[in-house]
Parts: sequence; C-alpha cells; structure tokens
Amino acid sequence: MEEKKYTIKDAADMMHVPTSTIRYYDKEGLLPFVERLESGYRIFTEKDLATLRTIDCLKKTGMSIREIRQFSQWLEQGDASLQQRYEMFLERKRAVEAQMKELQGILDVIDMKCRYYEEAIAAGTEKIHF
Repeated sequence: MEEKKYTIKDAADMMHVPTSTIRYYDKEGLLPFVERLESGYRIFTEKDLATLRTIDCLKKTGMSIREIRQFSQWLEQGDASLQQRYEMFLERKRAVEAQMKELQGILDVIDMKCRYYEEAIAAGTEKIHF
C-alpha cells in the first residue's frame, strides 16, 4: 500500500499553522528530508508531519532556529546521533519545567488577585482588604 502524501497546505492545516511557517522552516534548512516534485511543490509523508510537529514543539519551547537546524541534521545522521538528540530533549525538558514553574508563580498571583476582587465586589468595596 502506497504511503499517503500531503501538500504544504494539508500539512499547515493539520498543524494549525500558516503555510508561511512551513516555508520558513524549509528556507531555514529545518526540512531537508521533505520531497519535492519536479514542479517544486513540497510533498509531506506521515513521518515528515511527525517531524514537523516535533520541530514546531521545539520552537514553542524557545529553542532557536540554529538549534533546531542542528536537530534536523542529527535526524539525517540516523542512529549515530541518538545520544545527542536524547541529551537535547533532556535539556528541553528542563527548560520547559522551569517555564512551567515560572508560569505557576504567575498563575498563583493572578488567582490571588481574582480572590481579592471577588471579595471586594461581594463586599461592595475593596476597603475590606485594608
């Protein structure tokens, strides 16, 4: 059975990003694995889409394009780069955990302010807090 192929529009729709994002990733050398037809159109496989989702995830963690490009190069190397990729994901995990801790602190302040204003509204004044 032949593998299903997707256009750049299909890929963008499935990832909920504009096609310009995928074109940018390609221009930046993050998608060396993507097949191109003679017409120049990019064709994506399920494996390509999974890799695109990983790239998008890495970008959302604050990883630089240069670092993601390195990841893409490691993917091309196959098993020879398993350790580097593993270490990169451990570092990303630590970075995301730190972001989550920071965001939890922000959420705690917002929750406290919501309680403050709920109580002030119920009392008809915020003087109850002074």
